[in-house]
Amino acid sequence: MEGLLLAAGAGSRMGTPKALVSDERGSWLLRGVRNLFEGGCTRVTVVLGAEAEQAGALLDGAPGEPRIVVAADWAEGMGASLRVGMRAFADSTDGFILLSLVDLADLVPEVVARVGRSARSPHVLARASYDGVPGHPVLLGRDHWPGVLESAQGDQGARAYLALHDVELVECGDLATGRDVDTRP
Repeated sequence: MEGLLLAAGAGSRMGTPKALVSDERGSWLLRGVRNLFEGGCTRVTVVLGAEAEQAGALLDGAPGEPRIVVAADWAEGMGASLRVGMRAFADSTDGFILLSLVDLADLVPEVVARVGRSARSPHVLARASYDGVPGHPVLLGRDHWPGVLESAQGDQGARAYLALHDVELVECGDLATGRDVDTRP
């Protein structure tokens, strides 16, 4: 299973790109990378966009040496970031991508591992749920990669694709809230 961390947006409601935000537990960007590696991802790809150079500098010496790709059209929305990230897996021999977001401030590696245990076949679509509410991370089996790539438009990411398919919900409300954070901590 490989990890994909979307961290390209400008964070307009936050007032700064979320890839540059830190809280009492440290950098959200570094924590996102660490969560994916510690949760079982063998390789992590990080999609940067707004302030990519500054955010990329935060990843110097990051655990596991994540691969960085830059979404030049990041301002289009999450769909652009997801497309760039998914294209980076064209060389992958793995059958699964675990998709996460940089602004999941209370995500922990145990959530990643729990969702990752659903990686049983290339047909799988699974996602964390928090008290029954679907959230992130999302596990994408290889059979779904072309469809997700095609449907990623605007600020929708994989939402439209997931709405049209059976998705296994993996309850993680005992581990985290799953809330994305849009205002400064």
